[in-house]
Amino acid sequence: MKAKTLNVDGKTVELNSRLNGKRITKEVIYYLCGAVLSLMFLFPIIYMLATSTKSESAYAQGAGSLAMFFPDFAHLGTMFDNYSSVLTNYGIWKYALNSFLYAAIVIVLNVLVNGLAGYVMSKMRFPGKRLFSALIIFLIIVPVETSIIPLYSIVKIMLGLKQTASVLGIILPATISIFNVFLFMQFFQSIPKEYEEAARMDGSSTLGIFFKVILPLSKPIVATVAVFCFIGVWNDYLWPSMILPQTGADKWPLMPIQAALTTIQSMEGITTGEIMASLVITSIPIFVIYVAAQKYIVQGFGSAGLKM
Repeated sequence: MKAKTLNVDGKTVELNSRLNGKRITKEVIYYLCGAVLSLMFLFPIIYMLATSTKSESAYAQGAGSLAMFFPDFAHLGTMFDNYSSVLTNYGIWKYALNSFLYAAIVIVLNVLVNGLAGYVMSKMRFPGKRLFSALIIFLIIVPVETSIIPLYSIVKIMLGLKQTASVLGIILPATISIFNVFLFMQFFQSIPKEYEEAARMDGSSTLGIFFKVILPLSKPIVATVAVFCFIGVWNDYLWPSMILPQTGADKWPLMPIQAALTTIQSMEGITTGEIMASLVITSIPIFVIYVAAQKYIVQGFGSAGLKM
């Protein structure tokens, strides 16, 4: 395509060239700013990874210089000693296993309970449906902190906080999520009614339609809810610290990993490298699961539409 020209005072100006130059300049500035901001956010992660490979003396030597952002390549044989230490000496793997177990149970119950609630709200007609829909929106915007004290009182009265049954205090409150009900409700509205009508003609019951038709068509939103539930349980610190009792050294601990990290990091004799290694270990599952399910999360939010 021939460049357009403009004569101004006897001078010919190539408009396309000038526009292309401005666009290239804007893109260069845009990507440079993005790179700088990305590095700013990555610096704490780089520092954490680098420090997790160092002994206390190596960490002290590199403090305050660029060396603090580089692993200890001078001692390759001991780079992962901090990881083995926190896994064996401090038993962090036990707390990680607790978190995985709690998260697995919460995910299954969340999909069943909130999925059924979302199915009822999106596909069925009943008196007061609009009121319940408005109540769901209202509860979404209410901060969780406002209900934590009443919830603590309920759990304390019903389960007690000294027995192993207090583990149910981790699972049961996390089973119901208003936001997840809202996600399921919006996604199910996008599923054509013809699928349900065909299933009813084949003799399926309401529960049969939900488990055999609706859920198989809802993999994106199920994956999205599963990721959110896992992240919520894995990162939960305050609530488990309130309701779970401390166990003796001879018993299996009940605390999830985030609640245990605070105790481990305050122990006498623990090094900075071991603290950073424990943080790296707790960050890996979140990173892996989010990357693996990123496609489904985008599909889930795109299909749900987040509209009323």
